Amino acid sequence: MTTQQKKYTSEKEYLKGYDIKDYDSFLVTVDVSIFTLVDNELHVLLVKRGDYPQKGKWALPGGFIQQGKDKNLHDAALRKLLEKTGVKTFHLEQVSTFGDAKRDPRGWSISTLYMGLIPHVPTAETSDSIEEAKWWPYEEALRKKMAYDHKKLMQEARERLKAKSGYTVLPMYLLKAPFTLTQLQQAFEELMDTTIEKKSFRRRIQAADLLEEVGEGLPEGGRGRMAALFKPKKGSCRHAFVRRFGSEE
Repeated sequence: MTTQQKKYTSEKEYLKGYDIKDYDSFLVTVDVSIFTLVDNELHVLLVKRGDYPQKGKWALPGGFIQQGKDKNLHDAALRKLLEKTGVKTFHLEQVSTFGDAKRDPRGWSISTLYMGLIPHVPTAETSDSIEEAKWWPYEEALRKKMAYDHKKLMQEARERLKAKSGYTVLPMYLLKAPFTLTQLQQAFEELMDTTIEKKSFRRRIQAADLLEEVGEGLPEGGRGRMAALFKPKKGSCRHAFVRRFGSEE
């Protein structure tokens, strides 16, 4: 007789007799679409699978949730990202959940997708289950035949990033401080896939009081003219603009 068929007189009795094996089980995973900028071009971090299924295909870093290691989905996403790529991120947000009987050849599968953002760092894969971890230009990654439904997941994360970059400070997470206002504007434009009027952009950034000037110097890489350098003020990551960039003033 299964848990469903038995009759119980109390919560305690029910939980004592509960058997999770009486119910169907599913594959439950997390996947992370993490972005950065390289020479002001959007890149996404992919891993090349070293094991079956989908061996040899590029995929988003991720994997199975482990009850003994993960307190929640967020912890699982951080753990798998670090295990597969050697990369850590301070900005990770949940995008959506995907699930059906066809996305994974091993059976009914559910995956929670996360989006991460970091300034560019080298990878240092630490898992035997992958052959390589590599940053790819986003447009080039789109042309790859990816494992499972990971191309769809990557596109979902990109759309979230594009939409939120219009009214939040997410682009700042992709820059190494200190940075110039020009670099910040270029980051906004790359993520939004549009151009922004220079005076309007600077006026809104300065009015929001998001940045702290830290002196003057050369932009990242040592090229160009000397310019004022900035870093984010404490708490600025929570700021949201009333109007989207690119909207009428």
